Amino acid sequence: MGDVINGKNLIPESFPGASVDLAAQIGMLWDLIKAPLIVPLLQLAVYICLAMTVMLFLERLYMGIVIILVKIFWKKPDKRYNWEPIRDDLEIGNSAFPMVLIQIPMFNEREVYKISIGAACNLSWPSDRLVIQVLDDSTDYVIKDMIEKECQRWASKGVNIRYQIRESRGGYKAGALKEGLKHDYVKDCDYVTIFDADFRPEPDFLRRAIPFLEFNPQIALVQARWRFVNSDECLLTRMQEMSLDYHFTVEQEVGSATHAFFGFNGTGGVWRIAAINEAGGWKDRTTVEDMDLAVRAGLKGWKFLYLGDLQVKSELPSTFKAFRYQQHRWSCGPANLFRKMVMEIVRNKKVTLWKKLYVIYSFFFVRKIIAHMVTFFFFCVVLPLTILVPEVEVPIWGAIYIPCIITTLNSVGTPRSIHLLFYWILFENVMSLHRTKATFIGLLDAKRSNEWVVTEKLGDAVKNNKAATKSAPKKFKFNIGDRIHLTELGFAVFLFFTGCYDFMYGKNNYFIYIFLQTITFLIVGFGFVGTIVPSS
Repeated sequence: MGDVINGKNLIPESFPGASVDLAAQIGMLWDLIKAPLIVPLLQLAVYICLAMTVMLFLERLYMGIVIILVKIFWKKPDKRYNWEPIRDDLEIGNSAFPMVLIQIPMFNEREVYKISIGAACNLSWPSDRLVIQVLDDSTDYVIKDMIEKECQRWASKGVNIRYQIRESRGGYKAGALKEGLKHDYVKDCDYVTIFDADFRPEPDFLRRAIPFLEFNPQIALVQARWRFVNSDECLLTRMQEMSLDYHFTVEQEVGSATHAFFGFNGTGGVWRIAAINEAGGWKDRTTVEDMDLAVRAGLKGWKFLYLGDLQVKSELPSTFKAFRYQQHRWSCGPANLFRKMVMEIVRNKKVTLWKKLYVIYSFFFVRKIIAHMVTFFFFCVVLPLTILVPEVEVPIWGAIYIPCIITTLNSVGTPRSIHLLFYWILFENVMSLHRTKATFIGLLDAKRSNEWVVTEKLGDAVKNNKAATKSAPKKFKFNIGDRIHLTELGFAVFLFFTGCYDFMYGKNNYFIYIFLQTITFLIVGFGFVGTIVPSS
């Protein structure tokens, strides 16, 4: 054995072309380290991934059982809480209606600014009891002028609308919302409703939401469900709809029914201003200022209410570039917030131990951290590697049965897209690469942890571009930086190699899944995902 394991045998004597076979040297080195090093490490990785899979499975199963019980036995929100319509009173006039502030934060929203402003101005609420605040952080002066003129147009119709700008974008959205609450005319407002620039509430939105706050002083937040006007625009938007519908249909509903707690979605909700102030106001320490405020308010003992039948139309990002930036923010922010708040949650004295356990373990650890990591590491790294190391086996219940059950439970939110379920799994595996990376950045509080890129909204720009292209075709400009994604292509090569190896030498037939996952990585890697907006 001593004659075999020596430096002369491990290191080639010369470069390719000489008598030494480099491939043989590498093969021998692999055989030497596989048994004592690779196999134990990979077996440990399998055990960790199986443990995370079980955690995610139990979480999904718990929520599945609870949502069934909620739908069958729970009373409707208007029966669980005090609710009655606020009506006009001839004697006291409109004073029966509380003062409501509408905040619409904007940043270079050329395509959609009219939509949100128009929808807010058409809300069915006494005009003398409503203040609309357009918080414009735009850096494009042409767009700033357009938004200001739109505000002036509605003001000329008698709408109490205020156009507000700041000297700097400090704190991004959180900074704009915080600054907006400092104005003197806001002091008389009891509640604040937040709509992003692409949101378009129905006229009766306030009349349905405000009574829950007005007649239930323990409630701090009423969250509406998002609906998507462009969900059928492309396959990317259909995939997003499937993920977000589960979030609203199950996660938000379960949190509201069992703990009166869930993460504020940042828009499409109504806050009690007193609750915001008691919780410490808006903070910009992470990219999820909405979740930050919700957790702090929840720790103060405030209750939240999710209304699934109160729906607000909005827009999904339809370009892959915008979607990636959004997912980075949505994955990095919660992990970073968890890092900064976990001990504050543990030390809190105002909420029960059960609620603290729910927030730390279920809300943060499993949903915001484990869910991303197990999807990426197990199905894109560890499982393919076990093909190359047949000594390490993955039990079929962990590789197939439990993931299939989890996927089935995830599909309940969007029954109309059940036929897309298998491709949704493959696409989610690709996106788990970016979400896992963002999660680690957040947990480590690394350089990009506070990176904020506003999600691009296209509005009717895609339709207009298509119409313009028909009448006057434009030359397509290929931007390699936006279309080619080397990380995805690298994983496609890795998976293709493991798939070929499994096809020739494997015994579990994983190559069927591996090749399909390879194709999905290639599709994303070459940029054939989402809407491609022609360059002008």
